[in-house]
Amino acid sequence: MTSPLSKTATGRNSSMFSGDLTEVDKTIRDAVQGARILAVGAAGSIGSNTVHTLVKYAPKALHVVDQNENALAELVRELRSSPEGLNVDDFRTLPLDYGSAATKLLMTADGPYDRILNFAAIKHVRSEKDPFSILQMLDTNIVKQARLRRWIAETSPNADYFSVSTDKAANPVSFMGATKRIMEHVLFDGAREAGMSGKITTARFANVAYSNGSLLQSFENRLLRGEPLASPLNIDRYFVSLQESGHICTLASIIPPHAHIAIPRLDPKEHLVPLQQVAEAFLAYHGLEPEFFEDERAACTSVERCRAKGKYPLLLTPANTAGEKPYEEFVGKRETTAEIGLPNMLAVPYAGVHQGSMSEVLARLDKVVAGEDKASGSKDAIKEIIGSIEPDFMESHIESKLNLDQRV
Repeated sequence: MTSPLSKTATGRNSSMFSGDLTEVDKTIRDAVQGARILAVGAAGSIGSNTVHTLVKYAPKALHVVDQNENALAELVRELRSSPEGLNVDDFRTLPLDYGSAATKLLMTADGPYDRILNFAAIKHVRSEKDPFSILQMLDTNIVKQARLRRWIAETSPNADYFSVSTDKAANPVSFMGATKRIMEHVLFDGAREAGMSGKITTARFANVAYSNGSLLQSFENRLLRGEPLASPLNIDRYFVSLQESGHICTLASIIPPHAHIAIPRLDPKEHLVPLQQVAEAFLAYHGLEPEFFEDERAACTSVERCRAKGKYPLLLTPANTAGEKPYEEFVGKRETTAEIGLPNMLAVPYAGVHQGSMSEVLARLDKVVAGEDKASGSKDAIKEIIGSIEPDFMESHIESKLNLDQRV
């Protein structure tokens, strides 16, 4: 069920993909029922909601890998406490790094799997503030992705493989978006030659309302702690609910053809929402009116005074931090869309690598993330490596000396 709070961002009372799921129920059931599934990085918001959706179709085995032990424990409690129960013969959670030797040994010992889904990611634009954070982003979003693809080819070559991307991969302006764009190349480029015969798909996401670590989740935390809300000015975003995120991944992992990128059918005129508007709707949901501030310290010291009047401080900040795109889009330059038979979902056929060699870039990035390359400590040098495969990024990247660590 969609949380009533989600409506403050999505404007919807229920999942826009419920009808899509009903329409292709037999196709999903045929793909999932009795299947052996490995879900990587699946204890977070998107992964756990996808797991909640998949268990309804009775897979034979479902192994969930994630480094967050607490989140894995909570996922088990949620699944076993649901009215439907946990209808999976072999359900396991494993607190593993998805790029570690332990994960490869798991795949070797318990494979082959029929379906593999990957949700692991460094997802915050703010992570481009220094070269060291970027190295971790490169490692998680690209290098380990390539490693996992290699292990799938070795242990489960016939498996269908799905990995989550982001709308920020379309015409990327941030390092996070650029690494996810390269991740898409890792998924598709040379997959058949590498020995993978199963279908490979991904999905570019909208923002998931009130997901772990999101700006909207911070609204809830700040209200509980008595801290001001903060929102950038002139930033528009698409939103889906937590439940919708699980529905998107379930559909995107099964319905589109090989080498397609699923995207929600969202209209920029209808569904792009200013973040300030969401902050105001959140306060209204809690019976409060915003009192606007431009000064951070003034906002922080005015919480009790505002509350006494039925108001709450909302700090409005300029949109001038690194990598911050003013609006979102799902389709990049040189890309087209294709119908896949769903009312609320389209797909972007993979358009291929337009410049450079993915094998050369991956070989270089292996050394960069290991600290064995002169580019390892240089943001500009890392940008040049990305630009060798995504040349538009050299011009489109939004650089700034400011980052979100310098904001409330």
